[in-house]
Amino acid sequence: MHESRSSEGPTEGADDIVACKIIVTGDVNGGYYRACVLNEAGKFRRLLGRMSDPSDTNQAEIYVEGRRKLVEGFVRWCHRSDKKVGLNQKIDVINVSYDEEPTGLYDAFYCRIK
Repeated sequence: MHESRSSEGPTEGADDIVACKIIVTGDVNGGYYRACVLNEAGKFRRLLGRMSDPSDTNQAEIYVEGRRKLVEGFVRWCHRSDKKVGLNQKIDVINVSYDEEPTGLYDAFYCRIK
């Protein structure tokens, strides 16, 4: 797992708006995992962004933006989901990058479920 951070880092003000890109691998194209990501990011944490569309690969990109403490909480959830969050799927977080500037393009969290 590799985690890179911008010079501001994720420890600045909790109400700052930040963006984060998370690369996950494993059983990421199954409908159950994708529904869990949609619920966790969009409904529970009210983050904006998207999870890449299902593909034939076992890797997906999750892009989120929102209040710093909510984004950091979601990143922690992603790390825990590869251990035990009640998921049967095996998920590994490959990279977390806070180097993204918020785009402001999203009005919700989007995730297509297979």
